[in-house]
Amino acid sequence: MQEPAQSRRAVKFGVFQADLVARELRKNGAKIRLQDQPFQVLALLLENAGEVVTREKLRQKLWPADTFVDFDNGLNTAINKIREALCDSAEKPRYVETLPRRGYRFIAPVAGVDKIAPAAAEVPGVASPAKRRLILGPGMISGLAAFLSVIAAIAWTSFSRFRGPRLPNEIGTIVVADFDNRNGDPVFDGTLRQALSAQLEQSPYFIVLSEARIRETLELMGHAPGEGVKEQFAREVCQRAGGSAVVSGSIASLGSQYVIALAAAGCRAGDSLSQEQAQANRKEDVLKALGGMSGRLRRKMGESLSSIQSFDTPIEQATTPSLEALKAYSAGWMTQPEKGDQAAIPFFQHAIELDPNFAMAYAGLADCYAMLEEPTIASQNFAKAFALRDRVTEREKFVISTQYYQVASGDLTQTIQNYQLWKKTYPHDILPPANLANVYIWVGEYEKSIAETMDAFRMKPDFGIGTLYMNLIQAEAALGRFDEAKAEYQKAMNEKALYPLLNGIYYFVAFAQSDFAAMDRLVTLSVGNAEDEDFQLSAQADTEAYFGRLQKARNLSNSAIDSARRNKLLEGAALWEVNSAMREAEFGNVTRARQLAAAAIAMAPGRDVQLLAALAHARAGDIARASVAAEKLAREFPENTILKFYWLPSIRAAIEIRQAKPAAALKLLQSAAAYELAIPPPFQLGTLYPVYLRGQAYLDSRQAGAAAVEFQKILDHRGIVMNFPLGALARLGLARAYALEGNIAKSRTAYGDFFALWKDADRDTPILYAARSEYAKLK
Repeated sequence: MQEPAQSRRAVKFGVFQADLVARELRKNGAKIRLQDQPFQVLALLLENAGEVVTREKLRQKLWPADTFVDFDNGLNTAINKIREALCDSAEKPRYVETLPRRGYRFIAPVAGVDKIAPAAAEVPGVASPAKRRLILGPGMISGLAAFLSVIAAIAWTSFSRFRGPRLPNEIGTIVVADFDNRNGDPVFDGTLRQALSAQLEQSPYFIVLSEARIRETLELMGHAPGEGVKEQFAREVCQRAGGSAVVSGSIASLGSQYVIALAAAGCRAGDSLSQEQAQANRKEDVLKALGGMSGRLRRKMGESLSSIQSFDTPIEQATTPSLEALKAYSAGWMTQPEKGDQAAIPFFQHAIELDPNFAMAYAGLADCYAMLEEPTIASQNFAKAFALRDRVTEREKFVISTQYYQVASGDLTQTIQNYQLWKKTYPHDILPPANLANVYIWVGEYEKSIAETMDAFRMKPDFGIGTLYMNLIQAEAALGRFDEAKAEYQKAMNEKALYPLLNGIYYFVAFAQSDFAAMDRLVTLSVGNAEDEDFQLSAQADTEAYFGRLQKARNLSNSAIDSARRNKLLEGAALWEVNSAMREAEFGNVTRARQLAAAAIAMAPGRDVQLLAALAHARAGDIARASVAAEKLAREFPENTILKFYWLPSIRAAIEIRQAKPAAALKLLQSAAAYELAIPPPFQLGTLYPVYLRGQAYLDSRQAGAAAVEFQKILDHRGIVMNFPLGALARLGLARAYALEGNIAKSRTAYGDFFALWKDADRDTPILYAARSEYAKLK
């Protein structure tokens, strides 16, 4: 048993030091951010190092009996925060060990230290002003105690007058309650709450609890969907979320004027943090009055004046001067988490009708269409929002700009730069790392994607956890770490992390592990689900095609198309149609491929459909149509990173291959080298087309060894290509490369692998017929 640390001021373990009085944690002298509750848990474990600290003891010490906070969830969260700060693991602990059904134990050696080592930026022997301390001898302490207590009281009084009451945490989570509408005019219902939330979200010092998390918590509390966020309910929501304060408001009539009041209170004790009141002469002046009040509220809650001045776009500019438009916009965001994106669209559309200059309404509409896999309409609305971005808050500018670059223009360099600047400006905002994780998958930077996802997880997200798990699963699988991807999916299921494509992404992992039972189960679960049925059916179609069962693939693709059409997702339907066209082209059914590509364009001629149709036409030998489409895409989307460096080189190389110009194809594909192992949109898996086409070009130029390298590259990156048919055809390409090289034994083996994979394949498939003929000629 280690020596207990109760009497120590500071302790050291490994590269870490903990000041148990100042509640500071440092690593190699550098301060590490750890919230108060997790630090208290860590301190109790350190004080009892080597001993089991039971969950009951932790509850008695740190969670008073009269608290309303969920103890189990709070303790689990605190332990996770500690492990993140210490880079520790529950499976292989170096510091904090879990003893199931008992408690926790700090297992690393702990030693007492006289003082905390200074950070690199501090000069030893010279304390910074914030950390300078009196060094008192034993005889001086008692004589100075009373004097110091008076000085402390005076200092605190002065500080309080200057700064006002502070939130309990340095970065506070705020729950905004519904306004008490004593005026009776329904235009204020939900509207003022939305406007106030937009104002508070400008602050880098506060985190406004998301609508989705609020609704989820209210349902757990037994409230019906759509029920308002009354002040007394908001306080309990705040407690359950580990938040800091509840902000509530009211509006009433005073003759012809309007009286607006705001109040902020701590969510645990209900102690008042700030109160504000203002009057507006007209209904049209209410939003302006509310904006001025919100700035004063932020100041009294501890935000610096310079911060407020930097992040204080007027409320009527940040949202809309139209109360009716703001009401429709608010209804859209309230509808989206409850009834889905399709149901929210009419509200955002109505907000735009009422105010055509409402930038965030365009962004909300674009977000809905993006989630519904309608990228063209999403891009159009993001572009409109981008044109109006000077009419929003600083944070909303980041929202609009990043989505414009990511979805509309496709300039991923600008996208990444804007996310990084957003992350720097709002370091506690979860959206930059969460979305960066997705973009890094698009460009093939999978380790960076995982790092950003873990950053987002460390923020204890109150929404979008399903998206985070989806990115993590996809990145782990792309790196070939299928067991880790499966484990993350299981965590997501245990946490009930819902996201339309989460099961779809795991379907690919199950495929990589040949877990066909799981694949069938996931397809069955999607039946009747408007958000992912068509995706799952198309994925199953690719699986059938991967094994050469082309007719089954066609039937499933038709079902996917019908599903998308039923749910009014025309662009999604067109994508499944053009995916079928690409498959038919690769399998040698060129006439059918051309017909399907043309049908997809006729159905929904969006950018993604156009580029895939162009590739299908090129592979099917329709050179004229493919060439025209490629030039049109290059002209209309000159900034699109993935188009320029992945799809256009593939389309143009495919054209050159069909024209028997393999050297020209190889030259074109040089520009795709940096992105060839990426998972670019519009697919959720990597096609590896640049690699496959390079292999074909090397075959045509009789460079057998180089061709074999490319086809083997596809086989070595199963976690990227997954069940896309090129993953199967790469085996045939490898067999042909070995035959060209004169290595008959290896060629026979590779042909055998392909035939085994296609043992149940449709016999009349042209590429299979050609493969059997080639194999028969091997000598």
